[in-house]
Amino acid sequence: MTDAMSPFSRRDLIGAGLGIGAGLLLPDGALAASRPRVGGRIRVASLSSSTADTLDPAKGALSTDYVRHYMFYSGLTVLDRQLIARPALAERMDSTDQIAWHVRLRKGVTFHDGADLTAADVVWSLLRHKDAATGSKMAQIAEQFAQVKATGRHELTIRLTGPNADLPTILAQSHFLILRAGTRDFRTANGTGPYLCAQFRPGVRTLARRNPNYWKPGKPYLEEIELIGIPDEVSRVNALLSGDVHLVIAVNPRSTKRIMASRGHALLETQSGLYTNLIMQQRQLPTGNPHFVAAMQYLIDRPLIKRALYRGYATIANDQPIPPFHPYYRADLPQRSLDLDKAKWHLQRAGLTGVRLPVYASPAADGSVDMASILQEYGSRVGLKLAVNRVPADGYWSTHWMKHPLGFGNTNPRPTADLLFSLFYKSDAAWNESGWKNPRFDRLLLEARGEADQARRKQLYGEMQGLVRDHCGVGIPVFISLIDGYDQRLKGMYPVSLGGLMGYQFAEHVWWEG
Repeated sequence: MTDAMSPFSRRDLIGAGLGIGAGLLLPDGALAASRPRVGGRIRVASLSSSTADTLDPAKGALSTDYVRHYMFYSGLTVLDRQLIARPALAERMDSTDQIAWHVRLRKGVTFHDGADLTAADVVWSLLRHKDAATGSKMAQIAEQFAQVKATGRHELTIRLTGPNADLPTILAQSHFLILRAGTRDFRTANGTGPYLCAQFRPGVRTLARRNPNYWKPGKPYLEEIELIGIPDEVSRVNALLSGDVHLVIAVNPRSTKRIMASRGHALLETQSGLYTNLIMQQRQLPTGNPHFVAAMQYLIDRPLIKRALYRGYATIANDQPIPPFHPYYRADLPQRSLDLDKAKWHLQRAGLTGVRLPVYASPAADGSVDMASILQEYGSRVGLKLAVNRVPADGYWSTHWMKHPLGFGNTNPRPTADLLFSLFYKSDAAWNESGWKNPRFDRLLLEARGEADQARRKQLYGEMQGLVRDHCGVGIPVFISLIDGYDQRLKGMYPVSLGGLMGYQFAEHVWWEG
């Protein structure tokens, strides 16, 4: 059935998002009690700020970048609350074979410098991801662009190397936001987004002012947004409660009681596909022994991790990366749980009873230090001696991640199952953390990418979840909820499971009642 409100057909919208089970903390209809109004200035604290901050969407690496980019630029598509792709700069995206996509752009859209948006801008913006000199974080995904060609002033064709029904969803990502053709100076931003860049000082702050010529009538509502970084979570929460900032990302579950006790502040919990995982390298022994992998998975106390580490702000996981609230989740996979007898049996079969193994953990992989300690405690009960090596957060991803037989990773939500599997589980993926190789999985991945039938697609992704759970060499205990804190005078907040701060896109939607 076609959605009458959208020129995208249902076939075009099957890029269902990771974590669409995000829940509001307020009852339905509560947001309607307040009508949007123009005006107000707010200060927002993200969790990082450095000289690496960028106004180039292709190079976005952290939440602070994503927020900044969504303020200044627009994409061909945009994701709604359920992470379904909807029209944005593209009025239409049509495809009969999921290979050749015909795009018709919205007319009358202007860049901040007054220039009209044309197909040439879109062609240039997409193809620059294929240029190694750009340094795009989405270069691997952009390899699918076989040809991007303007067919008129406001029309273009995107031809892929193979069918991908998720293209509308992929193009909604911040990295694929549209620039004016030829842009190379990123000291400021020239986009078609809801805000104008008034000041950009990497490592200090970003100042955004309302774009009076935004292509969405009436939006945005705020006159000004100042974006800063406060890396320390306690300091971030203190700044919120003191009134120095009005919105903060990445609240630690331990801080939720402090915010809830404040009459003027509130929390927004977003269920998500975020997870910290145990990585067991499959290319070497003993971690590549399937009995060792099974033993470690049976040592994971998931309810304890949910309760003690995340104060209940988490969802039990089952050693594969698709969360229970995802439309492609395979519910008939038996839930793995703590079982010391089975862990001991598998450890004996692996011939590793009494062996001492180091496990590397770091605050950089959220919760991993405590998870390692829990594994160490349960391991001691079945004859496994784990030595927890706690390493600093600084440099963890370059120095330790994927460098040891036994360690931890941390994976942010991705908008589609295909992106998640392609980036982290495909045999030749650069971020294939455990180094597993499964030809069957790779074939299913390609088949599912081009499959337009939803039921068949769910079946394919279901088999892939089973393969990861049983063969991949990762342990995923829980999916971690995202928690934002905000001043209650800030209205219009709702969860978008792609990330905190409404999937990093709060700026366009919220308003101030001060």
